[in-house]
Amino acid sequence: MDDKVRILLAEDDTNLGFVIRDNLEQHGFQVDLYQNGEEALQHFEEGNYQLCILDVMMPKMDGFALATAIRERNKSIPLLFLTAKTMKEDKLRGFQIGGDDYITKPFSIEELLMRIRVFLRRSGIEQMAQDSVYILGNLIFEPKNLIIRSVREEKTLTRMEVNILKYLCDRKNDVVTRKSMLEAVWGNDDYFSGRSLDVFITRLRKHLSSDERIKITNHHGVGFRLAVEEEK
Repeated sequence: MDDKVRILLAEDDTNLGFVIRDNLEQHGFQVDLYQNGEEALQHFEEGNYQLCILDVMMPKMDGFALATAIRERNKSIPLLFLTAKTMKEDKLRGFQIGGDDYITKPFSIEELLMRIRVFLRRSGIEQMAQDSVYILGNLIFEPKNLIIRSVREEKTLTRMEVNILKYLCDRKNDVVTRKSMLEAVWGNDDYFSGRSLDVFITRLRKHLSSDERIKITNHHGVGFRLAVEEEK
């Protein structure tokens, strides 16, 4: 590819970092490898990255702190955590601070490539077909620009928040199943994807709360519904 997708890889395990970088470069990506969080953050600010792969356990600045700092600078770039941990709380924490997905060590390069391609396809790097603008009560949702705005304020969304809200907007006032949403946005409907969906739904409700006519309702055991009450 002429314009290679540029990936920031933060991994303090030298051998694993080299293996990941070399394999991704063989598949056409440009990968910059950094071995601690501080170094990775410094270069993130200097570079033009389309995706970040972050090890959770790193010296100087761990993956969660690095992700938080990156999110303060860029709301939309996909963040994928590498973790050897099995604690549910750690994985949910990653979603809560703005991560998009995680992959647990040990993993195969094929699995990593699959996750990356899902991100790129859904983040708009490989497709930029999110030109629609949605009117939701007094709010205007612009997926392409990652914003929800009203007369008084403008909020920037993460790419994952945009993908979920756009999915709901395209099915406004209809109940959509959890399974269909998970498969459309994450590519699977496993336990942790389901828990992360709940986190993002909570955040979207806060973004939409300035207009009380807009509700994301939970239909227990089925899914969610974006309900927009028409002005009387």
